[in-house]
Amino acid sequence: VQLQASGGGLVQAGDSLRLSCVVSGRTFSSYRVAWFRQAPGKERQFVARIRSGFPTYYADSVKGRFTISRDNDKNTVYLRMNSLKPEDTAVYYCAATSSYTGTYYMTTTYNYWGQGTQVTVSS
Repeated sequence: VQLQASGGGLVQAGDSLRLSCVVSGRTFSSYRVAWFRQAPGKERQFVARIRSGFPTYYADSVKGRFTISRDNDKNTVYLRMNSLKPEDTAVYYCAATSSYTGTYYMTTTYNYWGQGTQVTVSS
């Protein structure tokens, strides 16, 4: 399984971006997929998770501004980010797992990771 994240860039506060994560694999629709982010000098932190047929989860810091969605026909998960803030600046990673165990907000739950895409928000 391979994940390819894209869509990052340099934007101003208040702008929007949409990240994409293409996941290879024949059973994509059954995967739990999440976005994490890592700012310089900080630990990787959970952003959002999606699983078909189950509720989506968001970190409190992005709730109401970010939306995670998936297109199973395109093997792609999206992260729509609105009202971006300078504190959203980070490398954003998508992650996936075919397992149904593990806590959704922990990095150790996911065994497949993309390469990351940089999001920089200027004030």
